[in-house]
Amino acid sequence: MFRLTAALVLFGLVNTAHADEVQIAVAANFAAPMKDIAAQFERDTGHKVLTSYGATGRFYAQIKNRAPFDILLAADDDTPARLEKEGAAVPHSRFTYAIGRLVLWSAQAGLVDDKGEVLKKGNFEHLAIANPKLAPYGAAAMETLQQLNLFSALEPRLVQGESIAQTHQFVMSGAAQLGFVAMSQVYEGGKLASGSAWIVPGTLYKPIRQDAVVLENGKGKPAVDALIAYLKGEKAKRVIRSYGYDL
Repeated sequence: MFRLTAALVLFGLVNTAHADEVQIAVAANFAAPMKDIAAQFERDTGHKVLTSYGATGRFYAQIKNRAPFDILLAADDDTPARLEKEGAAVPHSRFTYAIGRLVLWSAQAGLVDDKGEVLKKGNFEHLAIANPKLAPYGAAAMETLQQLNLFSALEPRLVQGESIAQTHQFVMSGAAQLGFVAMSQVYEGGKLASGSAWIVPGTLYKPIRQDAVVLENGKGKPAVDALIAYLKGEKAKRVIRSYGYDL
């Protein structure tokens, strides 16, 4: 019995010795699924995940200023490709981890119809979007309004959040009656959690391909490699799908 106990303690010490930390920068739209994935990953591997959430454009600037991130999970595919080209990311480490979906959402039940006609009716004071220069979901929202020929009419009513998380907060708090947000922020298990929403057809904006990339700071770290492999695995994919993303 003593030998078995000693062996188990030794095994635990060896596992702890090999455990490491991974610092990741995560696009704000992916906050909820990443929290679930990180919790599973930590339980399964013993590694610790340190996450920062925000706008992809802000993360790009921080990474270029040598922020100590190991991995970037962006809200687009342009930023990781750019970092790779500029030598700030590990070559050939980039891959698409999710394809995002845009939703017009209101915290008020019944305000947004299932065809988005509320945008034409105009019975609202403010429409929230993320900053299109920093957040790909904001760029998708702008593209949608232009495709619908509504941008000029609605421009005076637009309020911008720095990230999609802040945009969601504007709508949640009532500062804006409705706004363009990520589907993952308002849908749970394939169902709308609250309020009213229109899932914007993918024909109205370019596909929101969200790429991950290993940054130079994370090169060669076993915990980084483990998390990348985990993100590509079936456990993570189940979580990603459950929040309304395509793969």
